[in-house]
Amino acid sequence: MPAFHAIIIGEVQGVGFRMSAVMRAERLGLTGWVRNTEDGNVEVWAEGPSEPLERFAQWLQTGPSAARVDRVLRTDEEPRGIYHRFSVAF
Repeated sequence: MPAFHAIIIGEVQGVGFRMSAVMRAERLGLTGWVRNTEDGNVEVWAEGPSEPLERFAQWLQTGPSAARVDRVLRTDEEPRGIYHRFSVAF
């Protein structure tokens, strides 16, 4: 099972990005987390089957309709296997 870590840069806070990401990831059967960063970006850790994981990564390129994504910095990672669902982290 693959995993990735991503930083989403743009107008991504205060636009429902985190909750939209949770709903999208849950529909795709992924686990992990999403959180706001202090510098105004959004950070994601996601794990799951390859095809749904790639669909989620593609969604991160645009996010919810109120967001403006300028760039996504993604690194493929080894899965941790410790997450049971996808949630907002603080």
